Amino acid sequence: MTTTETTGLSEAPAPTHRIRKPASEHLLRAWSILVYVFLFAPILVIVIYSFNVGRLLIAFDHFGFDSYAALFQKPVLSDAVMVSLKVGVISSLFAALLGTLAGIALARRPGKWTLWFVTLLLLVAVTPEIVDAVALLPWLVFLGQDLGLNFFNDGIVRLTVGSSLFSIAVVTYIVRARLVGMPANLEEASADLYSTPARTLRKVTLPLAMPAILAGLLLSFTFSLDNTIVSSFVQVSGTTPWPVYVLSALRSGLRPEIAAVSTLMLLLTLVALALVGIVLKRAGDSAADIARTMAGG
Repeated sequence: MTTTETTGLSEAPAPTHRIRKPASEHLLRAWSILVYVFLFAPILVIVIYSFNVGRLLIAFDHFGFDSYAALFQKPVLSDAVMVSLKVGVISSLFAALLGTLAGIALARRPGKWTLWFVTLLLLVAVTPEIVDAVALLPWLVFLGQDLGLNFFNDGIVRLTVGSSLFSIAVVTYIVRARLVGMPANLEEASADLYSTPARTLRKVTLPLAMPAILAGLLLSFTFSLDNTIVSSFVQVSGTTPWPVYVLSALRSGLRPEIAAVSTLMLLLTLVALALVGIVLKRAGDSAADIARTMAGG
């Protein structure tokens, strides 16, 4: 018989004391909130001023949707947006194709060539944009005019080449990081079952790398929309992308339609990000896997 049964008394529950968090933790949380407000407040201001009905962006007149209607009323705005979207789609597909093949080769067929190829990709990734722009302009002129390859005189082609350089390196790193962390036993089993290399690539390797490919495709698209320096150098008349148009508009003063189109592009990016998240979720990846894939881990 226990002591509790002998005395007939039940043990009183231990008193619970509320653990007070240190002041440093509260200060760190407040500092984090201030940092986020500082980073995202300008975006919120642009969204608010996109509804400004006035001549200049910084002078809020009254609320309205005239700046959004200007996208359909002014051909120069719609043309710049369409050029950016077209280049973004083409360059992201191009970067995803080449980056996927390069990432698979690095992960599944390493060799003596791996070191210099990774070094080349690293050089492409860390080279300043202004250096790329200064190098690309005479090179494209040489190909298009001196060698007579009229293909490189097209503005869309020039913008696609300029937007794809950095994106190819990013997609390659993400796909390689995805496949390196996965065993190759499924691909080996496919080969043991007398599957051709092309069929193994299509049925096994690409599905394994698909989350990374989608993440790289999205990043390439967003990088292309933000490509200002290279685009300003390699563009030709009639194919002015949206970032270059905004840069040229600074001389005469930004108008509210600049904020309106920027808001629409922000929404487009968020929608694309949500769609990729849904696709990755349906593919069976957890939230941690999605974040790791987006980070290239």
